[in-house]
Amino acid sequence: LNMGSCTMWQFAAFGAFKKIFLGHHINRPLSGTEEVLAGFGAGFSSSLVGGPLELVMIQQQRKGGTLLQHFRSLFPQQIYRGVTMSAMREGIWTVGFLSIPSLVRPYLMSHYPNTFKTEDQARVGAAIIGALISGYGSHPFDTVKTCMQGDIERKTYGNVFQTFRTLWAENGIPGFYRGMVWRGGRLLLGIFIIDKVRVEASPLLFPERFGEKTKL
Repeated sequence: LNMGSCTMWQFAAFGAFKKIFLGHHINRPLSGTEEVLAGFGAGFSSSLVGGPLELVMIQQQRKGGTLLQHFRSLFPQQIYRGVTMSAMREGIWTVGFLSIPSLVRPYLMSHYPNTFKTEDQARVGAAIIGALISGYGSHPFDTVKTCMQGDIERKTYGNVFQTFRTLWAENGIPGFYRGMVWRGGRLLLGIFIIDKVRVEASPLLFPERFGEKTKL
């Protein structure tokens, strides 16, 4: 429920932000800055949905019970606990899977044609770069968010700044990157698959936008 709703929101919002940046000039490509801002805005805004859903999920995992029971107990005072950290994480992650591949893939093919001879070869490189940037950039926010949402009683983790200070006191920088290796692998595969599907499916879903083109 969380992954599906957030990903749908991010794709729709990404398209909406692109339209805002393009204005009446729909045939021009987005600049690199516009591409990144569209991705970040799409991910950041999706936390309005994803933040509460993840909070309920974490509480259900820790304490059992039903989704509805936890939603009722958390709404409205606590339902958005950790949402700012969720917004930052999703903003950076969405840049990683929607913005970076569109920028890096054609760059690799044009500047290193002997190494990246096919689009899929360039897609692997773009996925690695996207996973590194989005993974290392977003993981500290994810760690803080998870700690806050797992401790709604605030016994150990208070607000955002208190949680940052607690994690820093416990382990320093490594404390913010616990679980990064496994999450990084998931991000890499996810970015490759999402970019592949997006490029292949977009002309089929929106033929009027691409005309005779078969790929973005």
